[in-house]
Amino acid sequence: MQTKDKIAAVVKVAVEAAMQDGALKFSDALPEVALEVPPKKEFGDFATNFAMQTAKIFRTSPRKIAEEIKSRITSDLFDRIEIAGAGFMNFYLKSDVIYRELKDIYDAGKNFGCLPCKNNVTIQIEYVSANPTGLLHVGHGRGAAAGSAIVNIMRAAGYNVESEYYINDAGNQMDKLTISVNVRYLELLGQKVDFPEDGYLGEDIIDTAKRIIARHGDKFLNLPEDERLKILGELAYADKMLELQDDLEKFRVHFDVWFSERTLHPDKINAAIETLKEKGGIYEKDGALWLASSKYGDDKDRVVVRANGEATYLAADIAYHKNKFERGFGELINLWGADHHGYVARVKAAMSMLGYDADKLKIIFLQMVSLFRSGEAVKMSKRMGTAIPLRELMEEVGTDAARYFFLMRSTESQLDFDLDLAKSQSADNPVYYIQYAHARICSIFRQAKEAGLEIDGEPKFSLMNSTSEIDLINKIFEYPDEIEKAAIEYAPQRIARYVYDLASTFSAFYRDCRILGVEKDLAIARIALLKVTQHTIQHALSLLGVSAPERM
Repeated sequence: MQTKDKIAAVVKVAVEAAMQDGALKFSDALPEVALEVPPKKEFGDFATNFAMQTAKIFRTSPRKIAEEIKSRITSDLFDRIEIAGAGFMNFYLKSDVIYRELKDIYDAGKNFGCLPCKNNVTIQIEYVSANPTGLLHVGHGRGAAAGSAIVNIMRAAGYNVESEYYINDAGNQMDKLTISVNVRYLELLGQKVDFPEDGYLGEDIIDTAKRIIARHGDKFLNLPEDERLKILGELAYADKMLELQDDLEKFRVHFDVWFSERTLHPDKINAAIETLKEKGGIYEKDGALWLASSKYGDDKDRVVVRANGEATYLAADIAYHKNKFERGFGELINLWGADHHGYVARVKAAMSMLGYDADKLKIIFLQMVSLFRSGEAVKMSKRMGTAIPLRELMEEVGTDAARYFFLMRSTESQLDFDLDLAKSQSADNPVYYIQYAHARICSIFRQAKEAGLEIDGEPKFSLMNSTSEIDLINKIFEYPDEIEKAAIEYAPQRIARYVYDLASTFSAFYRDCRILGVEKDLAIARIALLKVTQHTIQHALSLLGVSAPERM
């Protein structure tokens, strides 16, 4: 148990004791004891505003509540407890407490950063889900980085998570892919054809046609057009999926489930519509079927089946989310582009009509990414003539920099991605700075080993009492809380910021605290502290999908 949790437990016991003897009269549910690290050391190692939070519950002044709690605390954790301001409780730890907790972390080894299992329901996280009709672009890259990092963080926090990619492999976009590849296939085999006005113009379509010819030659050339289109459509689909999966693999993104939209057509879509009809959620108008979503907060009702009998994208999405709930997930998290804001109300409306708890569906929105080079906006791929593919970004700045830069800011904020900074090998580049700190620690280990300094037995952590040493220890103590908060808030940027701050704190330690040339027990204690630091940096980077090189 972390020191923070121990303090919270001590306070809770004291509150219960005060309630039992009547000093504090209970009249409502009590909040959890929330502890924070004060902004200034003079205010203690930890502080809580619990007394202020419970003043209305106990119908007593916050200072009186704080005094009653303080008088019943007998733990040996504290050097002293002070009541400040309107009722803050500031806790000052005994000097040996920090070393006891550091020993616990050191003994935990690689388990540090993995929080206890919460024994909760399975949470499904669906992200990327781009149409398999072209290359992933940088916008998809931000979603891929954020989604995979959130999955990693939530698993580290003890949640049971399953990740899913929804393959949009049905509908008009697949027809356009088929027609576009067919035209390029015919052109490459010397046929003169007109390219459709709404076809896909990217260079990747030509590449797909070339690969089909490389594998199959011209064996489809003289087939009846409808037969050729059917074959080329399936080959193009398979080729695009391989490209997509390859890009994601290189970007360190892995999915537990790949769900095909085709499996929803037509049976599951029809079944969902019929259920909605039975529940009065769908009505007919002008030959079409409409979802009465305005009754559930949407700005207007929505068509789910057009007058020609064709199901809309919304119909498929309703069937898909119905399927998710039927699979028993306790919570659904979707990462959507910012342009899907208006879609939330209609999908949640349908889920409510079907009898599901729409509040269990959470949407994380991804704002736009703008690339900059030499201070100028970069809008188009030089080769593709379209939005910049994720693979081009990885080739230019590397996977590590691409992922970290995507994760530096909240998904709710627009991201200006500085390509020059991402490629620079300087302290100004945050991912380079963090990785360099990790490599420097590994270098220290190699030098220490050459000098015959290796840990044998229990390190004497109490020998470390300088400001730089204590600051580094305390920064490491913050890591489990950062994981917990990042998971609750779906905020990988918290981990990105934390590991950068940890690298900065290590740099101050490196500047002020020698390893070689000091008394052996102190050197060994510092090496042990660096082992914990190295693991923490490595673990945090792994949650972000970023590597931790040993040499740079």
